[in-house]
Amino acid sequence: MMRRTILAIVEGHGEVTALPELLRRIAGEISPDIVVETPRPIRVPRNKLVKHGELERAVAFASHLAGTDGCVLVLLDADRDCPAELAPQLLARAVAASPGRDIRAVLAKAEYEAWFLAAAGSLAGRRGLDEGLASPGDPEAIQDAKGWLSARMPLGRRYRETLDQAALTATFDMAEARRNSPSFAKLCRDVGSLLQPPKT
Repeated sequence: MMRRTILAIVEGHGEVTALPELLRRIAGEISPDIVVETPRPIRVPRNKLVKHGELERAVAFASHLAGTDGCVLVLLDADRDCPAELAPQLLARAVAASPGRDIRAVLAKAEYEAWFLAAAGSLAGRRGLDEGLASPGDPEAIQDAKGWLSARMPLGRRYRETLDQAALTATFDMAEARRNSPSFAKLCRDVGSLLQPPKT
C-alpha cells in the first residue's frame, strides 16, 4: 500500500490538531488505498508567515521533516486578503525555498471555521451548537466565523479553537462544505493532487 506524508504549515493552535484529522478525512474519500501520514504541523503566526524569510524558513524545515518523497501544505486564513491573489504569491515563495518539492498553498476564506459554516446543518447539536443550526447564505462572506459559532451556543459558552476545532473537523459534512465554500473545494483539489505518485 502506498504511503504519502503531508507536512503542513499552519498559523493557529487549533489547526495543529484539526488539520491532520481533516487531511486524513479528505484522503480517505479521494484515495482510500493510500496511507496518509500527517506529522504534527509546524505553527507559525500569520503576521510572521507572510513576511519574506519566515515562510521560506518554515518551508525548508517542513521539507526536511517530510522526508525525501513527502510534500508540504501551507494553510492560512485569508482574513481580509483575497485568496486568489495571496495564495499564488505564497506558493511561489514556498516553491523557491524548496525547489523540486511538491508544495501547495491554500487560504481559507475568510477563516478555517467558515468551512464549518458551509456545512453548518451537519453540526447541529454538536459541541453545544443549536439543534436547528443552518448554513448562512454566503459562509465565506462572514468575517468572524468563530463569533458566528459562539452566538449559536448556549449562554456562557463560546467557540474555543483549541477545544472545538478538531471535534467539529471530525464530523462536518465535507461534501456540503465543498458545494458552499470555494476555498474548501480548492483544499480538497490540492490534497488530491498531493496524493498523486511522486514525480520521478
